[in-house]
Parts: sequence; C-alpha cells; structure tokens
Amino acid sequence: MKQNTKHQESLSYEFSYWGPMLFKIKLSSQDLKKCAPLCNKKSSFVNDTLAGVIEHQHYISAQKFYDIINPYLNSFRHSFQQWYRKPLAHKIIILAAWVNFMKAGEFNPPHTHTDCDFSSVLFVKIPEKLKEENKKFKGRGGGPGSILFTYGEAQPYSISNSGFFPQEGDLFIFPSTLTHFVSPFMCKEERISMSANFKFK
Repeated sequence: MKQNTKHQESLSYEFSYWGPMLFKIKLSSQDLKKCAPLCNKKSSFVNDTLAGVIEHQHYISAQKFYDIINPYLNSFRHSFQQWYRKPLAHKIIILAAWVNFMKAGEFNPPHTHTDCDFSSVLFVKIPEKLKEENKKFKGRGGGPGSILFTYGEAQPYSISNSGFFPQEGDLFIFPSTLTHFVSPFMCKEERISMSANFKFK
C-alpha cells in the first residue's frame, strides 16, 4: 500500500507499507465480559497440537467466540483492504478456538500456525502483579508477559519486530505465518488469553 501526502504545501511524496498486516482493536468491557463463561478448564485439552509450554490450554466454542468478535471484523476487513489494496471478499470462518491459562514460568516459543489464513489472540485477564512485574523490567524486548511478533531479518532502517505488553480486551489478528511468541513471567497469578485460527472461504 502506498501512502500519498504533502509536505510544506509544495512537495508531495509517497511511501509503501511492507510485510504482513498486524491488526489490533480493543473489545468493549461488555463484550469482554461475554468471554468469561467460555474460559474454563473442563473442556478438552489442546496441548498436543499447540506450541506453548502451558499446562492448561483448552478448546472453547468457536461459534460463541465468533459471535463475540464478529462486530469487530468489519474494522479488520477495512484494515485488510487498506493494507493489501484489495477487499477481503471471502467469508471468515473460525476453524478452532481455545483458551490459554498461563502461569509463572510458562511461555509460548516462537511459532506460526498452520492450515489456516489468519490467527488471533484476545487478552482476557492481565493480573495486577504481572503489570507491576512488567513495569519493573529494564531489559530489551517487551518484558514479562509480553507478546512479540517478528518478520524477516534484522536490518538497519528496517522494522522487523513489534512487541506489546497487552491490556485486557486487546485483540490482535495477523497472518498465520507471522512468527510470534510470549515471554514468561514470575508472578503467581494467571494470565488468560483466547486464540483462534481463521480460514477465508
């Protein structure tokens, strides 16, 4: 996508967006509350199919999750068209959805998702102790409990990664082949997120 603009009223220029689209939007508090009943540890485990070193990863109802986030997919479609310069004419289907209950020492290593077009992660609960732990972090990267996305090689004057310490209600949607990972943390409270894989049909 090319961005056209003017500078100093007499000079015009353009620049191009490169790489995969990383979409972010925030759910309303009302919609986030609808996610709570889906987050339980009684449904089937999905540990054997996921990359995370996380004890509790459980399937959730893909249809119920879709019903919650569906109003936000119009904004995703608009961003898709702006980024790729073509409309997303296909129907968005959720293939699978699950919830992650991440605790101290657990993490998601760098990975991608397979057999789908886009993936997503919604942050349902970020404990206060984790927020405090992240604020105290002085190193490089996003710090404890952060999600990071990487693309391509690190080059001068090139942005090859983006890191976020998420807030409750943050929803990220991104190409399934975009490498991403989650940093471990030390606090003794659970960080809860919900993920889904999408197919365009």
